[in-house]
Amino acid sequence: MSLQPQHSYTPEEYLALERKAEFKSEYLAGEIFAMSGASRQHNLIAGNVFASLHAQFRHRPCEVYMGDMRVKVSSTGLYTYPDVVALCGEPRFDDEQKDTLLNPTVIIEVLSPSTEAYDRGGKFGHYRKLDSLQEYVLISQEEPHVEHYVRQSDTQWLLSEASSEQGSIQLPSISCTLALAEVYEKVEFGT
Repeated sequence: MSLQPQHSYTPEEYLALERKAEFKSEYLAGEIFAMSGASRQHNLIAGNVFASLHAQFRHRPCEVYMGDMRVKVSSTGLYTYPDVVALCGEPRFDDEQKDTLLNPTVIIEVLSPSTEAYDRGGKFGHYRKLDSLQEYVLISQEEPHVEHYVRQSDTQWLLSEASSEQGSIQLPSISCTLALAEVYEKVEFGT
């Protein structure tokens, strides 16, 4: 029995397919990875974070994107869709389509059981290669818990955590605050 060789896609082929696709996929090293749908909890949390940052960005030269803004890590070749991406200043894009962001300042991922290990490990490893990235936030959907990593140097990140709905996380690179009460609004744990 012979195995069919898998096709290795170029970034250009991936983008051409992705821009026509009905469903989102990530790309790395010639491979395309289909993304699964998100839970109600996941969507509520990501939406709440987006809404909070969007409100705080009013009348400021900052932008926030939710879920559908592709991010490219140029140095590793990863194309991915973070749950929430924010930046202040001029966004830079991969091409004239303006659908692949190159310079996020803050990336926020809502942890899912199927992706948590990757979000904490391999994906964060890719994200750390983004010179523009100053903060990385991981949000649990199982309980009120937020992990916040702030870049200290090229090789050092400082972790802080908040585990109470009365708590908050300061995002100094974009001058915003995420109140956990807002992050978890309407989220029911244990369901």
